[in-house]
Amino acid sequence: MYGLGTNALATAAMLKKGANKGATGENAIVVNAGKADVIIGSIAMTMPNEMMGEVTMRMVEAISASEAIKIYIPILPENNYIVSLEEKPLLLQIREAVALIKKELNL
Repeated sequence: MYGLGTNALATAAMLKKGANKGATGENAIVVNAGKADVIIGSIAMTMPNEMMGEVTMRMVEAISASEAIKIYIPILPENNYIVSLEEKPLLLQIREAVALIKKELNL
């Protein structure tokens, strides 16, 4: 499992939580999105210029074009809303995402 972050702090957090390898920045995300079986992250990773400008158009295009299973955590940038989402603590959302990955990959 790779932890790919838009910044070093995000990558370090993923490594601390068990990612086998980590890389940071636009090129790391662009190169690896096409190789991934599963991509999991904030909905903001599909919105150019979000996360204070850290999400680039190249990242969004690579993630969107990837044939990987995509699981979005509903962490939204300011002034963005999704109707009918149940608010839950992040830990519960991540647990649900892991369960979905296991189901989709028959694990």
